[in-house]
Amino acid sequence: MSLKDKARKIDFGSLPGVVAQPAGGDAAGSAPRPKTAPGMMMAHAADQRSELLRENDSLKAQVGELSARAAHAGELQDELKAWDGAKATRLLDPALISRSRWANRDLRHFSSAKFAEVKAEIASAGGNVQPVKVRPLPVGADGVQRYELVYGHRRHQACLELGLPVLALIDNVGDVALFVEMDRENRSRTDLSAWEQGVMYRRALDDGLFPSNRKLAEAVGVDLGNLGRALSLAKLADALVEAFDSPLDLQFRWAKPLSDAWDADPDGMRARADEIRKLTPRPKAKEVFERLTAPAGEGGCTVQPPPSVQVQVGGKRVATVSLNARGAAAVAIEPGLVVANRLTDLAALIEKFLASAKARGR
Repeated sequence: MSLKDKARKIDFGSLPGVVAQPAGGDAAGSAPRPKTAPGMMMAHAADQRSELLRENDSLKAQVGELSARAAHAGELQDELKAWDGAKATRLLDPALISRSRWANRDLRHFSSAKFAEVKAEIASAGGNVQPVKVRPLPVGADGVQRYELVYGHRRHQACLELGLPVLALIDNVGDVALFVEMDRENRSRTDLSAWEQGVMYRRALDDGLFPSNRKLAEAVGVDLGNLGRALSLAKLADALVEAFDSPLDLQFRWAKPLSDAWDADPDGMRARADEIRKLTPRPKAKEVFERLTAPAGEGGCTVQPPPSVQVQVGGKRVATVSLNARGAAAVAIEPGLVVANRLTDLAALIEKFLASAKARGR
């Protein structure tokens, strides 16, 4: 039997992947079914290739979709990185927030014109747009969560006075981190006075927060010399500080001259400061500084000589009674007029005078 005869007897329709054609002709729109064995085999191979192409196209589409998803995920990851470390803000009752013990905003600052401007801005906006920063305190026996200010004392005070909730960033920070953040944030504002900085630095050193001036200066990023001048202002005697209308007016460059003048003549400086403090209206800060440090008789605040009264007997001076700068009385009797056995009599007269003066003072 020839190969042609053998091929006629093979049922190609039963071969895998070969779709049987309906009797009487091909399906509508389809290619004519091959009649010969080689044609049937070529058609089968073409069908397999088409199936592979369809699978390839499907896989390409899936890869494209996955790539798009991966790119979108990368964009989301970049966005998440941008928010890495960010903390949410909350509206808090300002009454639940207390000042830090290292607060460098003196309470007198809240009566200044600059604070009034801040308060007006917050009132106009309906709250503080820029959040303050706080740290949570241990919950008390009443179960209420309270907070301590890290920075934003003016914004907090304004909201407190206006009866508005304060927008706050809550973060758990230690004492040193709180101090450094408060100093850096407030020092960036031009209206933080030299005296306020000095008081804060002095308090931190007194509390042992930093072991030395140098370590403190390194932590907050300030010049060591400026830190020393700020500390000198904070260490000035109360009498000198009170001579100024507000300690917020004190300047860094005045620290050494005021300190040196005080060390040289504390009684005279105290008298000058008392005299200035009684003036109405109080001179401006620069004039107060010049009066305190100028030598007597050279345009400064000259201290009047202590008042004195001469005691005369028979037209001759026998004693002088005077008051010194501190208000203490002194009696100087001419030599030879009081003998040792009369000191008791003199003491009795002084005692009687002082008792009478005390009774009149009541």
